[in-house]
Amino acid sequence: MYGTGGGGGGGGEVSGRSREKQSLNYGDPLYWDLRYMEEGGAAFDWYQRYSALRPFVRKFVPTPARVLMVGCGSALMSEDMVKDGYVDIMNIDISSIVIEMMRTKYAHVPQLKYMQMDVRDMSFFRDESFDCVIDKDAPVCASQMVEEVSRLLRPGGIFMLITYGDPSVRIPHLNQARYGWKIVLFVIPRPGFQSTEVSCPKKSILEPVPLTEKGQLPAGYVLEDPDSHYIYVCKKMHEFMGTNPVYRNQLEADGEQ
Repeated sequence: MYGTGGGGGGGGEVSGRSREKQSLNYGDPLYWDLRYMEEGGAAFDWYQRYSALRPFVRKFVPTPARVLMVGCGSALMSEDMVKDGYVDIMNIDISSIVIEMMRTKYAHVPQLKYMQMDVRDMSFFRDESFDCVIDKDAPVCASQMVEEVSRLLRPGGIFMLITYGDPSVRIPHLNQARYGWKIVLFVIPRPGFQSTEVSCPKKSILEPVPLTEKGQLPAGYVLEDPDSHYIYVCKKMHEFMGTNPVYRNQLEADGEQ
C-alpha cells in the first residue's frame, strides 16, 4: 500500500521520477508505480507489523479462511500470516509494478496470490467470495471501497481495518445499514511507543473500546498513546426472512463473534 518513500539513490532518472510523483495523488496508479520503482521493492509494513496484529487476526480469522489483503504493497504481513498457518491469501494492489515484484518474490509460496486491482472496482471477484478482508487504510475513496468489501464478504465474514482514523472519521463510512455489520473497536499504540504511566494497571489490547450509541468514543476517553492506531473489526451480520435478506448493524463493545 504505502511505501517508505526513501529509496532510489541519486541520478537524473530517479530525480525525474520524484518530480513526476509529486504531481500525482494517492489514488493514481502511476504514483505508486513510481514510488515502488524508487524503492526497488524493499519490504515495508504500514502502521503495524503482523507480530503486533497477530492477536486480533488469530481471534477473528480462522487459518482456513479465504483472505483478501487490499492495498498489499510490499508488506511482509501476508508472508508472516502464511508462516502462522494461513493457507489462502489473495493480495491486490493498484500498482502493477509492486504486484509483479511480489508475484516474483513469492512464486514459490502457493498460499499467496497477487493481482493488480483497484479496490474501488473488484468486480473480478464474485459476491460473497471471501471470509475476511484486511485493509491497512488503502488511500482511495472510502465509500466505494467499503461498498465493494461488503459485497465480497460472506455472511459471518470479517472486515478488519487498521488505521490512524478515529471513530469520528471512520465510523460514518462503516456504520451503514446496507452493510449489515457489527463493529467492534480496538486501540493499539504505535510501534515503539513507551508509556509514561506507571500507576495504572495495563489493559489487554484485546479489550474492546466502548463506543457511544452514535459510534463515537465516550466523553473523557483518554488514549494511552495520542497517536494510537485503531482496529475496526466489522462482522457481516446477515439474516433471512423468506427470500429477502434483512441486515442489522449494531455497535457493540464486546469481542463476541
